[in-house]
Amino acid sequence: MLQGFVFQACDQDNNGYLIREDLKGTVVMFFGYKPLKVEMDSNKWSIKKLQTSLLGLLFEKFLNLMSTRKAARLHSNETRQIFTAFDVQDTIFFTFEDFNRAFNSISTQIPEKIIVEAFREVDQDSDGCISFKEFESAMKYGQNEISPVYFA
Repeated sequence: MLQGFVFQACDQDNNGYLIREDLKGTVVMFFGYKPLKVEMDSNKWSIKKLQTSLLGLLFEKFLNLMSTRKAARLHSNETRQIFTAFDVQDTIFFTFEDFNRAFNSISTQIPEKIIVEAFREVDQDSDGCISFKEFESAMKYGQNEISPVYFA
């Protein structure tokens, strides 16, 4: 189990829990980047919010946290791949023509009126182009956002 290996590798004192500095190491090992101080202070990774012992983050809670963060990251990567499929001209945004083409490749039964309405809804700033930020927002609409797990 990768999580067990990472937990043990980052539990530098072998005390069965992770402190803030240990958790930074897990982020590097799992996600491939060193988190900034501001990120470690945020609710996303805050040991104060996540710990269940007075000392630090226990293994069971660590597993929960990593699963939640990993799921959020996978969703973000999938969204980026879908956006790239729409952005056939590789311009970091897509137009109504790109949007229409993508919908028509899925189904020719969708009325253009529906496609136009969907495009307008996603194009939040009404500039005639859909940016990744707008697309990502539309993809998350109506879903419960994966939030950090808090423990008392």
